[in-house]
Amino acid sequence: MLIQAVGLRTTGLIALVILVAGATNGLAGFGFALVGTMTLATVLDPATAVVFMIIPIFSVNLSLVRDLSGPQLRSCSRRFGPLIGAALVGTVIGMVVLDTLPSGPLRIGLGALTLGFVGTAQRRVSLPTWSSAGDDRFSHTRTGMVGVGGASGLLFGGTNVGVQLIAYLRSFDLSHGLFVGVVALVFLGLNGVRVAVAGLFGLYPSLAVLGASVVAALPAVLGVSVGKRLRATVSERIRRSFVLGLLTVIGVRLVGGGLGVF
Repeated sequence: MLIQAVGLRTTGLIALVILVAGATNGLAGFGFALVGTMTLATVLDPATAVVFMIIPIFSVNLSLVRDLSGPQLRSCSRRFGPLIGAALVGTVIGMVVLDTLPSGPLRIGLGALTLGFVGTAQRRVSLPTWSSAGDDRFSHTRTGMVGVGGASGLLFGGTNVGVQLIAYLRSFDLSHGLFVGVVALVFLGLNGVRVAVAGLFGLYPSLAVLGASVVAALPAVLGVSVGKRLRATVSERIRRSFVLGLLTVIGVRLVGGGLGVF
Protein backbone atom coordinates (compact mmCIF):
# COMPACT_ATOMS: atom_id res chain seq x y z
CA MET A 1 0.00 0.00 0.00
CA LEU A 2 2.77 2.41 0.86
CA ILE A 3 4.60 1.70 -2.40
CA GLN A 4 1.43 2.46 -4.36
CA ALA A 5 0.89 5.65 -2.36
CA VAL A 6 4.33 7.25 -2.58
CA GLY A 7 6.46 5.09 -4.90
CA LEU A 8 9.19 2.52 -4.37
CA ARG A 9 12.05 5.04 -4.36
CA THR A 10 10.39 7.29 -1.78
CA THR A 11 9.52 4.28 0.38
CA GLY A 12 13.17 3.22 0.48
CA LEU A 13 14.27 6.77 1.22
CA ILE A 14 11.80 7.04 4.12
CA ALA A 15 13.09 3.78 5.62
CA LEU A 16 16.68 5.02 5.33
CA VAL A 17 15.81 8.38 6.92
CA ILE A 18 14.15 6.68 9.90
CA LEU A 19 17.12 4.34 10.34
CA VAL A 20 19.64 7.21 10.21
CA ALA A 21 17.53 9.33 12.56
CA GLY A 22 17.41 6.45 15.04
CA ALA A 23 21.15 5.89 14.79
CA THR A 24 21.71 9.62 15.33
CA ASN A 25 19.64 9.50 18.51
CA GLY A 26 21.47 6.44 19.76
CA LEU A 27 24.84 7.99 18.90
CA ALA A 28 24.29 11.52 20.26
CA GLY A 29 21.49 11.00 22.78
CA PHE A 30 19.09 13.31 20.89
CA GLY A 31 17.97 14.19 17.38
CA PHE A 32 15.57 11.43 16.32
CA ALA A 33 12.46 13.60 15.96
CA LEU A 34 14.39 16.58 14.64
CA VAL A 35 16.45 14.72 12.02
CA GLY A 36 13.60 12.43 10.97
CA THR A 37 10.90 15.09 10.69
CA MET A 38 13.00 17.74 9.00
CA THR A 39 14.49 15.32 6.47
CA LEU A 40 11.11 13.84 5.55
CA ALA A 41 9.72 17.36 5.17
CA THR A 42 12.10 17.83 2.22
CA VAL A 43 10.47 14.96 0.26
CA LEU A 44 6.93 14.84 1.71
CA ASP A 45 4.34 17.45 2.56
CA PRO A 46 5.62 18.97 5.85
CA ALA A 47 2.34 18.38 7.70
CA THR A 48 2.43 14.72 6.60
CA ALA A 49 6.06 14.42 7.73
CA VAL A 50 5.13 15.69 11.21
CA VAL A 51 2.27 13.23 11.76
CA PHE A 52 4.17 10.37 10.10
CA MET A 53 6.88 10.62 12.76
CA ILE A 54 4.51 10.45 15.75
CA ILE A 55 4.39 6.65 16.07
CA PRO A 56 8.15 6.13 15.47
CA ILE A 57 8.90 8.77 18.12
CA PHE A 58 6.51 7.01 20.48
CA SER A 59 8.24 3.66 19.89
CA VAL A 60 11.71 5.08 20.51
CA ASN A 61 10.67 6.68 23.80
CA LEU A 62 8.81 3.53 24.86
CA SER A 63 12.07 1.59 24.56
CA LEU A 64 13.93 4.25 26.61
CA VAL A 65 11.39 4.75 29.42
CA ARG A 66 11.86 1.13 30.45
CA ASP A 67 15.17 2.21 31.99
CA LEU A 68 13.21 3.89 34.81
CA SER A 69 12.39 1.76 37.84
CA GLY A 70 8.86 1.67 39.27
CA PRO A 71 9.63 4.10 42.14
CA GLN A 72 11.47 6.45 39.77
CA LEU A 73 8.57 6.38 37.33
CA ARG A 74 6.04 7.28 40.04
CA SER A 75 8.30 9.96 41.54
CA CYS A 76 9.00 11.60 38.18
CA SER A 77 5.34 11.48 37.20
CA ARG A 78 4.42 13.41 40.35
CA ARG A 79 7.34 15.83 40.13
CA PHE A 80 6.85 16.73 36.47
CA GLY A 81 3.07 16.31 36.36
CA PRO A 82 2.35 20.05 35.79
CA LEU A 83 4.88 20.15 32.95
CA ILE A 84 3.43 17.08 31.24
CA GLY A 85 -0.19 18.22 31.71
CA ALA A 86 0.42 21.69 30.25
CA ALA A 87 2.51 20.25 27.42
CA LEU A 88 -0.33 17.88 26.53
CA VAL A 89 -2.77 20.80 26.18
CA GLY A 90 -0.27 22.81 24.13
CA THR A 91 0.47 19.80 21.92
CA VAL A 92 -3.19 19.28 21.02
CA ILE A 93 -3.56 22.96 20.09
CA GLY A 94 -0.36 22.80 18.02
CA MET A 95 -1.64 19.78 16.10
CA VAL A 96 -4.95 21.50 15.31
CA VAL A 97 -3.10 24.58 14.03
CA LEU A 98 -0.77 22.36 11.96
CA ASP A 99 -3.63 21.26 9.72
CA THR A 100 -4.30 24.85 8.65
CA LEU A 101 -0.76 25.87 7.66
CA PRO A 102 0.28 26.05 3.96
CA SER A 103 3.18 23.87 2.84
CA GLY A 104 5.67 26.56 1.74
CA PRO A 105 5.68 28.71 4.88
CA LEU A 106 5.67 25.58 7.03
CA ARG A 107 8.84 24.33 5.30
CA ILE A 108 10.51 27.71 5.84
CA GLY A 109 9.46 27.70 9.52
CA LEU A 110 10.76 24.17 10.07
CA GLY A 111 14.02 25.05 8.36
CA ALA A 112 14.43 28.21 10.44
CA LEU A 113 13.80 26.25 13.65
CA THR A 114 16.39 23.67 12.62
CA LEU A 115 19.04 26.28 11.81
CA GLY A 116 18.18 28.14 15.01
CA PHE A 117 18.77 24.98 17.01
CA VAL A 118 22.12 24.44 15.30
CA GLY A 119 23.20 28.01 16.05
CA THR A 120 22.14 27.72 19.68
CA ALA A 121 23.90 24.36 20.09
CA GLN A 122 27.13 25.68 18.55
CA ARG A 123 27.17 28.55 21.04
CA ARG A 124 26.16 26.14 23.82
CA VAL A 125 23.49 28.59 24.98
CA SER A 126 21.77 27.33 28.13
CA LEU A 127 18.17 27.85 29.20
CA PRO A 128 17.73 31.14 31.10
CA THR A 129 16.76 30.94 34.75
CA TRP A 130 14.66 33.24 36.88
CA SER A 131 15.53 33.40 40.59
CA SER A 132 12.61 33.71 42.98
CA ALA A 133 14.45 33.16 46.27
CA GLY A 134 17.84 31.73 47.10
CA ASP A 135 18.74 28.96 44.68
CA ASP A 136 15.12 28.32 43.67
CA ARG A 137 14.18 29.02 40.07
CA PHE A 138 10.77 30.30 39.08
CA SER A 139 10.91 28.05 36.02
CA HIS A 140 11.11 25.03 38.36
CA THR A 141 7.95 25.90 40.29
CA ARG A 142 4.56 24.45 39.37
CA THR A 143 3.60 27.75 37.71
CA GLY A 144 6.86 27.83 35.80
CA MET A 145 6.37 24.24 34.64
CA VAL A 146 2.89 25.07 33.36
CA GLY A 147 4.23 28.02 31.36
CA VAL A 148 7.19 26.14 29.90
CA GLY A 149 5.07 23.05 29.22
CA GLY A 150 2.28 24.91 27.45
CA ALA A 151 4.58 26.90 25.15
CA SER A 152 6.83 23.92 24.44
CA GLY A 153 3.86 21.64 23.77
CA LEU A 154 2.43 24.11 21.26
CA LEU A 155 5.70 24.08 19.28
CA PHE A 156 6.13 20.32 19.61
CA GLY A 157 2.58 19.56 18.49
CA GLY A 158 2.98 21.52 15.28
CA THR A 159 6.58 20.70 14.38
CA ASN A 160 7.93 17.69 16.39
CA VAL A 161 10.63 20.05 17.71
CA GLY A 162 11.09 19.24 21.39
CA VAL A 163 14.60 20.50 22.09
CA GLN A 164 13.18 23.27 24.29
CA LEU A 165 11.74 20.63 26.63
CA ILE A 166 15.04 18.76 26.64
CA ALA A 167 16.93 21.96 27.52
CA TYR A 168 14.46 22.66 30.31
CA LEU A 169 14.79 19.19 31.81
CA ARG A 170 18.59 19.47 31.64
CA SER A 171 18.37 22.46 33.99
CA PHE A 172 17.27 20.12 36.80
CA ASP A 173 20.75 18.55 36.97
CA LEU A 174 19.45 14.98 36.88
CA SER A 175 21.83 12.05 36.54
CA HIS A 176 22.33 10.96 32.92
CA GLY A 177 20.29 7.77 33.31
CA LEU A 178 17.44 9.54 35.10
CA PHE A 179 17.51 12.41 32.61
CA VAL A 180 17.15 10.03 29.64
CA GLY A 181 14.30 8.25 31.40
CA VAL A 182 12.47 11.48 32.27
CA VAL A 183 12.81 12.80 28.72
CA ALA A 184 11.44 9.51 27.40
CA LEU A 185 8.57 9.65 29.92
CA VAL A 186 7.57 13.17 28.88
CA PHE A 187 7.67 12.46 25.15
CA LEU A 188 6.03 9.06 25.56
CA GLY A 189 3.01 10.73 27.14
CA LEU A 190 2.88 13.51 24.56
CA ASN A 191 3.13 11.17 21.59
CA GLY A 192 0.61 8.73 23.01
CA VAL A 193 -1.95 11.55 23.03
CA ARG A 194 -0.80 12.75 19.60
CA VAL A 195 -1.55 9.36 18.03
CA ALA A 196 -5.15 9.61 19.27
CA VAL A 197 -5.51 13.28 18.25
CA ALA A 198 -4.09 12.64 14.76
CA GLY A 199 -6.61 9.85 14.23
CA LEU A 200 -9.50 11.87 15.70
CA PHE A 201 -8.86 14.94 13.54
CA GLY A 202 -8.00 12.94 10.41
CA LEU A 203 -4.46 14.30 10.19
CA TYR A 204 -3.16 11.12 8.54
CA PRO A 205 -3.68 11.63 4.78
CA SER A 206 -4.50 7.95 4.23
CA LEU A 207 -4.48 4.50 5.83
CA ALA A 208 -1.33 3.77 3.80
CA VAL A 209 0.53 6.61 5.55
CA LEU A 210 -0.74 5.45 8.95
CA GLY A 211 0.34 1.87 8.22
CA ALA A 212 3.75 3.05 7.04
CA SER A 213 4.17 5.08 10.23
CA VAL A 214 3.52 1.95 12.29
CA VAL A 215 6.02 -0.07 10.23
CA ALA A 216 8.59 2.73 10.57
CA ALA A 217 8.78 2.01 14.30
CA LEU A 218 10.94 -1.02 13.48
CA PRO A 219 13.85 0.78 11.73
CA ALA A 220 13.54 3.54 14.34
CA VAL A 221 14.24 1.18 17.24
CA LEU A 222 16.86 -0.68 15.21
CA GLY A 223 18.64 2.57 14.39
CA VAL A 224 18.76 3.60 18.06
CA SER A 225 20.29 0.24 18.94
CA VAL A 226 22.96 0.63 16.25
CA GLY A 227 23.72 4.19 17.36
CA LYS A 228 24.19 3.11 20.98
CA ARG A 229 26.77 0.53 19.92
CA LEU A 230 28.66 3.12 17.87
CA ARG A 231 28.66 5.65 20.72
CA ALA A 232 31.55 3.96 22.53
CA THR A 233 33.79 4.19 19.46
CA VAL A 234 33.13 7.82 18.47
CA SER A 235 34.25 10.88 20.44
CA GLU A 236 31.74 13.46 21.66
CA ARG A 237 33.21 16.14 19.39
CA ILE A 238 32.75 13.98 16.30
CA ARG A 239 29.22 13.00 17.35
CA ARG A 240 28.28 16.63 17.92
CA SER A 241 29.84 17.80 14.63
CA PHE A 242 28.06 15.06 12.68
CA VAL A 243 24.61 15.83 14.12
CA LEU A 244 24.90 19.60 13.77
CA GLY A 245 26.34 19.30 10.25
CA LEU A 246 23.48 17.02 9.22
CA LEU A 247 20.89 19.39 10.69
CA THR A 248 22.49 22.37 8.92
CA VAL A 249 22.14 20.68 5.54
CA ILE A 250 18.53 19.74 6.32
CA GLY A 251 17.67 23.26 7.52
CA VAL A 252 19.11 24.91 4.40
CA ARG A 253 17.28 22.41 2.22
CA LEU A 254 13.96 23.14 3.94
CA VAL A 255 14.28 26.92 3.71
CA GLY A 256 15.38 26.67 0.07
CA GLY A 257 12.49 24.35 -0.74
CA GLY A 258 9.99 26.65 0.94
CA LEU A 259 11.33 29.61 -1.06
CA GLY A 260 11.27 27.60 -4.29
CA VAL A 261 15.05 27.74 -4.74
CA PHE A 262 15.41 23.93 -4.93
